[in-house]
Amino acid sequence: MSHFFVTVLQTFLPVALLLGLHWSHRFAPRLRPLVWTTLLALLVGTLVGILLPSSQTVQLTFTLIQLAALALFLLSQLTQGARLGYLWQGLLIIGAAVHWGDDPNLTALTTTHVVNTDLLLNISAVVLAFCWVAFSVVLCSMMVRRLPRLRWPLLVLLVALLALPLCGNLMLLLMKLQALGLTKLRLSFVARVTNNGAALNYLCALLLSAGFMLPLLQTRQHMQATTEAIAKRKATADYRNTRRTFTAALVALLVVALGQLYWDKVASQPPRLSEAQPVTIGPDGKVHIPIEQVRDGKLHRFVWIADDGKAVRFFVINRYPDRLRLGVVFDACLLCGDQGYVMEGNQVICVACGVRIFIPSIGKAGGCNPVPIEGWSNDDNELVISYASLAVGANYFTTVVSMDVVDPVDGSKLTNLKAEHKYRYAGKTYFFASEANYNKFRNSPSSFVAAKPAHTTTDTESATDNAAADEEE
Repeated sequence: MSHFFVTVLQTFLPVALLLGLHWSHRFAPRLRPLVWTTLLALLVGTLVGILLPSSQTVQLTFTLIQLAALALFLLSQLTQGARLGYLWQGLLIIGAAVHWGDDPNLTALTTTHVVNTDLLLNISAVVLAFCWVAFSVVLCSMMVRRLPRLRWPLLVLLVALLALPLCGNLMLLLMKLQALGLTKLRLSFVARVTNNGAALNYLCALLLSAGFMLPLLQTRQHMQATTEAIAKRKATADYRNTRRTFTAALVALLVVALGQLYWDKVASQPPRLSEAQPVTIGPDGKVHIPIEQVRDGKLHRFVWIADDGKAVRFFVINRYPDRLRLGVVFDACLLCGDQGYVMEGNQVICVACGVRIFIPSIGKAGGCNPVPIEGWSNDDNELVISYASLAVGANYFTTVVSMDVVDPVDGSKLTNLKAEHKYRYAGKTYFFASEANYNKFRNSPSSFVAAKPAHTTTDTESATDNAAADEEE
């Protein structure tokens, strides 16, 4: 489900239901002035949202105006004037449109200056969402006309739901301006009420469909209780009309709820990394990977677990379809961190920032390219990466996996994540169950373990050959 479809619903659906309640006790509005008022208010509000200064003072003033407007709106519901109805139609839509226009993601309607498929799909999603919002207004008004006693409870509830995020934003602005003290409780309240767009969508959809249950039950009971023929036919027709309206409301509920659910659980989730294949260091201090496994032009992800439990991810990709030119890189970026890269179609994409990576440039430093691995070599049979080259990657990753370790001083067993003390000696990390053991080992490590030289590599010539190959490209 398009991001724009969901954000339009989040922004305008609560206001739409409020307008449905607003018009339910007034004379039916004329279509032409209603449409023009709505379109003009939408245009004005969106432009204001785009151009509104981001200064905290301006935002604070605008938030106070919105809270005051909601209070005045409730008071105005005691009157029935048609002109007042059009006035609030415009004001409420302007307020919602300002928030919609202020969304920086609105500029993502298209990434080019020409009409393309993405632009047409995104605009279609926006138009469809507004049509659905208008449909919801009509349904809400019909519901309250059938059951007038629901009007004021729903009015108060919707106004309170709209006022909550405004109050949270007001509190946040006051804390930023140092007019209000910064406390954990206040920050918790702000976080809860200013990020409730999805919850508000679900609740509005539920109110829209559940509100028709009572009229449906009432008309059914009336139909069953009526025995006189003519009255029975009228009661039956009334029940069928109510049932059709309830079905429409249920469809509206499903579209809103499923659209929001799909966005929350699927569409808004970041790309998932493919499973990394574990590799280990061989007796010669190197990792060996068969060439046939990585020559197909796809992204092949691997993970090596260092002796301290640090998970070092790297991937290999053949950069050209017609010849063997491998890119061997860590699955991390100096700019974006270790969120990694994914391959979609024939493009490699940085998960953190969404930048498309030019595949032939993979293996070269700079920009958002993955960090190159040095000191590797390949022939027609296998790719070889040295221990020293992979060990450098521990600086780029934060994930540490749990592994069983042994305290070299007293032989006690523990896990690396629970050990409070560790010490690196002769190219290996040791973990200790207590500070006393740590101090004993640090003072005389050779007394507890035989010093072994760290893995070394003699891949200087092969690294030079790889660099030369890149230069030829």
